[in-house]
Amino acid sequence: MKEKILSLVPGAEFQENKQYLTFLIPSDKMHELALKLKNEPEFNFDYLYCLSGVDYPKYLEIVYHLESTGHRHELVLKVRTAGRENANADTVCDIWKTAEFHEREIYDLLGIKFNHHPDMRRIFLDEDWKGYPLRKDYVDEVNIVEL
Repeated sequence: MKEKILSLVPGAEFQENKQYLTFLIPSDKMHELALKLKNEPEFNFDYLYCLSGVDYPKYLEIVYHLESTGHRHELVLKVRTAGRENANADTVCDIWKTAEFHEREIYDLLGIKFNHHPDMRRIFLDEDWKGYPLRKDYVDEVNIVEL
């Protein structure tokens, strides 16, 4: 599977991981790859069981954990944003419906906007909330107690 994915996505990088096959995918190739991973019988990744965001100093990252319930194999895909300001990526909620709320949570707490998402708005915080609380540079003088 490693070689097949690397051949499907020019610019993809394999990342060593003891538990999962893990790939860093160029942002503009993620949606196309996700379609193939779900729909092609040799992959059949029908279950997106975890979707999360990670804050790094120079970029934000989206991490997708996929499983094929038929083949019983798992895969992790990572996508980096171009930077921290105006961070965005294409949605995968048209491929895996469960991504719809996960992407809204990532947007709400980290500020990554998902292009073509049908309902890109905050899910936990008020619409007028300033900033993104899970970013490491987030400051809230009223609600956060620092030790």
